[in-house]
Amino acid sequence: MVDLAILEAWAEFALRWLHVITGIAWIGSSFYFIALDLGLRRDRDLGAADGEEWQVHGGGFYHIQKYLVAPERMPEHLTWFKWESYSTWLSGAALLALLYWLGAELYLIDPNKADLAVWQGVLISAASLTVGWLVYDALCKSPLGERPTALMLLLFVLLVIMGWGYDQIFTGRAMMLHLGAFTATIMTANVFFVIMPNQRIVVADLKAGRVPDAKYGKIAKLRSTHNNYLTLPVIFLMLSNHYPLAFATEWNWVIAALVFLMGVTIRHYFNSLHARQGNPHWTWGVTVVLFLICAWLSTGPRLEMTAEAAVAPGAERFAADARFLDVADIVLGRCSMCHAEEPAWPGMHWPPKGVRLETEAQIANQAKAIYLQSGVSHAMPPANLSWMEPEERALIVDWYRGAE
Repeated sequence: MVDLAILEAWAEFALRWLHVITGIAWIGSSFYFIALDLGLRRDRDLGAADGEEWQVHGGGFYHIQKYLVAPERMPEHLTWFKWESYSTWLSGAALLALLYWLGAELYLIDPNKADLAVWQGVLISAASLTVGWLVYDALCKSPLGERPTALMLLLFVLLVIMGWGYDQIFTGRAMMLHLGAFTATIMTANVFFVIMPNQRIVVADLKAGRVPDAKYGKIAKLRSTHNNYLTLPVIFLMLSNHYPLAFATEWNWVIAALVFLMGVTIRHYFNSLHARQGNPHWTWGVTVVLFLICAWLSTGPRLEMTAEAAVAPGAERFAADARFLDVADIVLGRCSMCHAEEPAWPGMHWPPKGVRLETEAQIANQAKAIYLQSGVSHAMPPANLSWMEPEERALIVDWYRGAE
């Protein structure tokens, strides 16, 4: 018999692993080329080249030159950096579908905010990513494209509005994740629809013996700069589901907005340093202040922890199973001292990942997680500190598989 829950868990693990690996590759190459571009030496005669840099790594020396448009002759071997971006987005989109679309009743839709059907929530989720790119692209192609600072400010306003909008209909966890996906979609679309096509035009002109127009490089650099400043906030938003203090508070969308500002201050420091434009230590002071404001905002009411959950449609069969009351007693006795609105475990101030297991409805909604964490594996309780017996774990397994 195929255990779908275990297969889904391993599929999630594989996708998350792939997403992290490809994300590291994309972020690494992006940061490297931004630092390289800013640090190029332009204080010498380089002919047609715009700048050069000598670097050492792994016991070897590298001599790198940059051409604003293209060299006089097309090199035989040209490396394109694109699949890192595409693979990161595709794996992230697959994770979004697996976790937030298939698990919409638990993780996406908040009926206390908007009483949406699953298909409506999924449609809004997917459509918002597409619409966001179209709005952003139109702004970049408008006269604002010649005013980078004003464009960045308007982009920040757009991101704040999207964060607030997501929070009006989705769970706080989904708001953070979708704002990250919204931003990542803009970044990957920049590569797919703008940066790569512009580079192909330059290569085609060069092969045909034409002088490429410098505007294509200018446009691509603008989008690449946006990607550079958006990277760090996206990482925070993708990791936020591990931290209820970030996603499950009244001001979660404001925290997300401040995270974008922290991304700007941190990147400004490193970009200034790489460009040899000084050492702006003040950016770290601003970053710390913004971080402390986020910590203060997180002390507001934890909305998703105070709302009383009903049994989700997909979990009704687990609540109706004859063994459910026995399982509920086990979970209440072994797990609820931590997974409570006010945990009883010393030093614990909020339930891990915001998961509460204090009512039968909450336990039924978390059936799959309980089965995987305490039935199939012994991950919970941690170090078996509440002494869950083998017979109790076996009952959890029988309950889940019998009701599945």
